[in-house]
Amino acid sequence: MKTAVVFGATGGMGNAIVEALIKRNISVIAFARSRQTLLEKQKRWGSLVTVVAGDATNLEDVKKAAAKADAVFHAVNVPYQYWNPHLTTILSNILEICQSNEKPLIYVDNIYSYGIQPPKTSESAPKRPHTKKGKLRLQLLEQIERSQAPYIIAHFPDFYGPDAKNTLLHFTFEQMLKRKTAFYIGSPSIQREFIYIKDGAEALVELSLRTDCFGQSWNIPGAGTISGKEIAKIAESYLKKEIRIRPIYKWMIQLAGLFNPFMREYAEMMYLNKTPVILDGSKYEKIVGAVPKTPYEIGIQETLQQMQS
Repeated sequence: MKTAVVFGATGGMGNAIVEALIKRNISVIAFARSRQTLLEKQKRWGSLVTVVAGDATNLEDVKKAAAKADAVFHAVNVPYQYWNPHLTTILSNILEICQSNEKPLIYVDNIYSYGIQPPKTSESAPKRPHTKKGKLRLQLLEQIERSQAPYIIAHFPDFYGPDAKNTLLHFTFEQMLKRKTAFYIGSPSIQREFIYIKDGAEALVELSLRTDCFGQSWNIPGAGTISGKEIAKIAESYLKKEIRIRPIYKWMIQLAGLFNPFMREYAEMMYLNKTPVILDGSKYEKIVGAVPKTPYEIGIQETLQQMQS
């Protein structure tokens, strides 16, 4: 791979993928909607990155961006309330380019399609999504698998880390920086899995460089599990102040959803705060090697530090 196009390059995962690629001296075409944001990030990315502003729901924009790329990274996401039909439209556009030009697709996915699972979910676990968003994500996966494009599908837990703004933990971290009481979605006693976004990008790029990894789905786990209370303790140590965690329960999300479209859509995902999906990464470890795993103590401190700068 000499040149890759990253769709969704200014998002948390897209940005981390760009950084992981240029670290390997791979040229990048960074695609996103906002030219101004792209130009601001390009100052940090450097000369290996060419920026292209456009709309991923527009097939012609996708064609132009991908024309000179050897591989296509799909890291685009949109707010929940716009998932249908935008996610399907974007994937269809990207798949058309990949199929017609035999370009490999590297696809960033979450855990929603798995539905409720027992502990340690492997790639072979049957997918039984019971939520609207889980069913949509499964439809997208099936669309990729039916296509003629070479593909890698990577399942990740919830992200956190520098530039990972539209995430559950970013919401909590913002409050920790401003006050001594921070809201946490779900029970702060339950162990959940999160992945440091730079680790996720590193693991994904490693997959993309191996021909034997295509035509498969891969689970990329985080550095174990952690509770909201443990997250608060790490933040307390770094910020040098006492932090109290207050849970946000489903009924509170539903109430907020009366006025907020995002919260209205998020309510159905609250099951993950009772029965978390914990990914089994043994397939990756057996075939590729060790999954990058930044300890939570380091990842949380680096995230807070970046948010303060």
